[in-house]
Amino acid sequence: MPRLILASASPRRRDLLHQIGVEPDAIEPADIDESPLPGELPHRLALRLAGQKAAVVHARFPGDFVLAADTVVGCGRRILPKAASREEAARCLDLLSGRRHRVTTGIALGRPGSGVVVRGVTTIVAFKRLSREEKAAYLASGEWDGKAGGYAIQGLADVFVRSLNGSYSNVVGLPLQDVATLLDGAGYPVWKPR
Repeated sequence: MPRLILASASPRRRDLLHQIGVEPDAIEPADIDESPLPGELPHRLALRLAGQKAAVVHARFPGDFVLAADTVVGCGRRILPKAASREEAARCLDLLSGRRHRVTTGIALGRPGSGVVVRGVTTIVAFKRLSREEKAAYLASGEWDGKAGGYAIQGLADVFVRSLNGSYSNVVGLPLQDVATLLDGAGYPVWKPR
């Protein structure tokens, strides 16, 4: 049986897979440049990065399944960063406050002896208008660090969400229903006895 290689160092993605009983046999993060191309839109960026991550790792393990993903937060045509500083996170919160935004995860699967397939899943999230105190408290929490769009929906920021249309797990970092369907369709038995 071919192994399942997760091309991601994200502990959230490992936890999400564990939630549906899928345990990767190995973790092999792809080291690629994640910078957007000039004029690249959020949805295209998520698909491109997921595909590149899967292709890089699948080249090393062509006889295995290789699962890769990349989550991008977009507000209009703007790509929000994975917040690396308090100031960057504050700019993200200011932009998202009182507005809807899209969270797209590109999922890519390298199949044994075959190529890489890529899918995109988008969830629309609406934030309530955030008060100065709410923003300050969230920034002080540090939860935003390294998170796309400067927030983690599975944490404190869940109270900012006015509505959500689509997959919740997608916003966390991996759309589980779509991943299970992709794996099953490629011949990796998600529902096998453990």
